[in-house]
Amino acid sequence: MPQLIVAYGQPDDPAAFDSHYTSVHKPLVDKIPGLQGWHAGHCATTDGSEPPYYLVAVLSYASQEAMTAGMASPEGQAASADVANFATGGATLLVTDDLVG
Repeated sequence: MPQLIVAYGQPDDPAAFDSHYTSVHKPLVDKIPGLQGWHAGHCATTDGSEPPYYLVAVLSYASQEAMTAGMASPEGQAASADVANFATGGATLLVTDDLVG
């Protein structure tokens, strides 16, 4: 099962990031076709230092084709375009496959 991982850098205003993410961005992501499930969470390190990322989201799809189609859809494009509205710390996108599992 391929996954799209979005790692968000530390925002200028964490409260504004969280507010936008939950009230605007999450509803956009929920509408992406082919999305089998997703979760997001704030990051921490084991040694208490500041993590390189503020929040990581993991989006799961049944296949690479489903991921490509979902992200290319109007709903996927709307969610992608919204990132610029709140991710002042930037966003890194990664795609994983099933190596072990």
